[in-house]
Amino acid sequence: MSTLDIAGHSPFSGARLTAVAQAGPARTPREEPRPVVSPLRLTRRGWLVLVALPLSLLAAASLVVGAFFTSQAQASSSPGNFTSTVHVNVAAGETLWSLAAEYAPQRDPRAVVEEIVELNALNSSTVQAGQSLHIPVAQP
Repeated sequence: MSTLDIAGHSPFSGARLTAVAQAGPARTPREEPRPVVSPLRLTRRGWLVLVALPLSLLAAASLVVGAFFTSQAQASSSPGNFTSTVHVNVAAGETLWSLAAEYAPQRDPRAVVEEIVELNALNSSTVQAGQSLHIPVAQP
């Protein structure tokens, strides 16, 4: 037990304070106190992010892989239907409609004009004199 004199600093003149040293484990200067580690606590949103989000991503990936391996798209084993065409140079005053009526009279001219546009990769149904076109003549 040690005694401290605090003269002139206490309202009680001449009073003595007694400090008691508590016995405990002696610490070395290098040893630092360890922080207390509390267990991890997650909110409902935390659990959702930690568990449900990866599970839903895994389910979506398995659906994509399953759809890829079970798709019904297959190449045809038959040789396919080819359309017979005639190579024509457009004369002045001719239109796609008149060409369709001339070269495929048994078919609907609207369908033939559509096929001419598709076969020749035309941007519009307007043609110029001297333009070279492939015209379908067979029934598709």
